[in-house]
Amino acid sequence: MKYVVAQPDLISNSYFPALAAVELGFFNEEGIDAEIKMISPVPDAFVALRDGECHFVAGPAHAALWGFPRWQGAKILCALSQGMYWFLVVRKDLDIEPGDLNGLSGLTLGAAPGPDMGFRQLLISAGIDVEKENISIGLPPGGLIPGASFGVSAAQALIEGKIDGFWANGMGAEVAVTSGIAKKIIDVRRGDGPKEAFYFTQPSLTTSQQFLDKNPDVAAGAIRAIVKAQKALIENVNLAEVVGKKLFPEKEAGLITKLIERDLPYYDANVKNEFIDGLVSFATRAGLLEGGPVGYNDIVATEFTDLWNG
Repeated sequence: MKYVVAQPDLISNSYFPALAAVELGFFNEEGIDAEIKMISPVPDAFVALRDGECHFVAGPAHAALWGFPRWQGAKILCALSQGMYWFLVVRKDLDIEPGDLNGLSGLTLGAAPGPDMGFRQLLISAGIDVEKENISIGLPPGGLIPGASFGVSAAQALIEGKIDGFWANGMGAEVAVTSGIAKKIIDVRRGDGPKEAFYFTQPSLTTSQQFLDKNPDVAAGAIRAIVKAQKALIENVNLAEVVGKKLFPEKEAGLITKLIERDLPYYDANVKNEFIDGLVSFATRAGLLEGGPVGYNDIVATEFTDLWNG
């Protein structure tokens, strides 16, 4: 049987351990015939999981709530990496310093459905009133391009002058910066913005409770494959280029090793208690979670915690 791992963004570093686990053969080592399928935007990937169109989603932890209200029927198997992982970049000519969220008034900023919530809550936590400051947050003109990475598409929209900046994955940010048109303003993982934003969401491997009940051995094998991929990349980051050359356009393939090397300190499969606390708080404030808090055991497949450290 072919098992489908959905990703809402493919040409990206965001969910790369899942991509590497498939392309470098670690799923095969576990006896799992797996393939990556891009399903975008982010909420659609979890709706597909709910509807049985895929078996796993490598995506942001909070987005499961679009397919599984209060996480009922879904479980996080492991973390792909730690911390909220999107970047804010703006036009290079704007008078805004790195780390400064106070100079965004009147700007048009691109953000995809799902990640946009992280950005909005980041601004709220920083005490910024989006409406009062006339900050426009949404899809760039032309909307989502089917099959295209949002970050790379947003970078192109910025290069063409259609937007003033965007909130997206590291690959999109790097394409814009290396094109000479943009500069990075916010990198949450590395200390920019309110500290609590680190725990708003993180890349995770999620499955449905229904699949988990029927296929616990496959779920366990998927976690082991992810952990193997994380460790392999830590030991030899040049493996990222091997994957990139197979799947990415030339420019992005040339950038992926640098991006993965930067992410390696966050490669940890553990789903930490402080993360779940932050995730639940964020989801509640964002209007994704109603009816009170949800517990760790209701969100995480705790029967597999011993697999997170290999």
